Amino acid sequence: MMKLWIISLSISGMLGGCNQTESDKPSSSPSAIVMSPAPVEQTMLSPPLVAAARHQVGLTTIYDPAYVSLKYPGGDVPFERGVCADVVIRALRDSLEMDLQVLVHEDMTKAFSKYPTRWGLKRPDRNIDHRRVLNLATYFERQGYSVGVSQKPEDYLPGDLVTCTVGGNLPHIMIVSDARTAAGVPLVIHNIGSGTREENRLFDFPITGHYRVRAKPNSDPGGKR
Repeated sequence: MMKLWIISLSISGMLGGCNQTESDKPSSSPSAIVMSPAPVEQTMLSPPLVAAARHQVGLTTIYDPAYVSLKYPGGDVPFERGVCADVVIRALRDSLEMDLQVLVHEDMTKAFSKYPTRWGLKRPDRNIDHRRVLNLATYFERQGYSVGVSQKPEDYLPGDLVTCTVGGNLPHIMIVSDARTAAGVPLVIHNIGSGTREENRLFDFPITGHYRVRAKPNSDPGGKR
């Protein structure tokens, strides 16, 4: 019974989606996902972005989509909690000194109409905008980071960012690891409901975006405003 209770908690945590606030949680539940262990191979020296993401494993243990007022710049929720976007935000800050809070806020201030409007906002909100997967995907697209979606494991390199939908329609984002299964499928580092974990789940969900971030973002994504 204890094992079943733990599994139930893990699945229920996933249902809130990746970038949902408490009021955004869906009323319906996705089907349970059965996971099977797989042997992995890992390079000796991980790329900085992957290493920064992996550092969160075991430290960020809580999935918490609550809206929080953040300092600016460099704002963050308590490190032991967060959503999938926070894994990416922290990893990019620590490895490439890229502050998505600032970058997304500045781009939204210049081109608010280019970003999704599903939350009913009239202006940018630097507390939450960068923590929403759809906004991150828009920013990455505008920066020219998209490299195309495929079902080939070899197309996904360590440090790539992948967006997908879980539970039918909830946006989610993952970081591609340098560890691979024996079949050559990269693991991903993400927080899907039980804290930051490194798992074999790259192709578990419909992929909606694939991005390869450069160290220095474009100052002006020309022609996309």
